[in-house]
Amino acid sequence: MKEKLFDGGAKVMEIIWANSPISAKKISLIAAETIGWNKNTTYTVIKRLESQGFIQREDPGFICTPLVSQNQMQKLEAASLVRKLFNGSRKALFSALLEDEPLTEDEINELRKLIDNR
Repeated sequence: MKEKLFDGGAKVMEIIWANSPISAKKISLIAAETIGWNKNTTYTVIKRLESQGFIQREDPGFICTPLVSQNQMQKLEAASLVRKLFNGSRKALFSALLEDEPLTEDEINELRKLIDNR
């Protein structure tokens, strides 16, 4: 899995992570309801995710399971964002995130605990 997860793929992966293992038919029904996609669009994205190594498909039933966890994907995407937009600086990322929106006391305490437990 070396390729980036784009928006459409991310939407389908969210469905798979929440419901794994899940049939492609069920994915397409959920995608139709939540995203407004038709069956062909969903199946195209599923096939792309499989060819990129994000999911595994098994017959019978075209059952899809993730090959990468949501947590792994979040870490990869966050690292990519830091490299691409913040010149590798996690401090710059956090500064950008914290500068526009005030944090509650609970959020500040949670962030302190995360930092202290590193």
